[in-house]
Amino acid sequence: MAMESANPTERRLTDLEIKLAMAEDMLDQLNQTVFRQQQLIERLGREIVALRDQVPDSAQGAFRSLRDEIPPHY
Repeated sequence: MAMESANPTERRLTDLEIKLAMAEDMLDQLNQTVFRQQQLIERLGREIVALRDQVPDSAQGAFRSLRDEIPPHY
């Protein structure tokens, strides 16, 4: 049966099925995006921990001003 000859209820049902399929596809894409972002956040967190472990304990709490630094040409 052609879409033009379908009764209004069948047409509405078909339109809803199409919208549902598109919504499910979009939800799957969003879930994949959120999953990839969470993986990236976790990786960056591990990198921050690794970088903090590289900094000596004495330098972590010490505040240094750039004004206290002597330029290399002096």
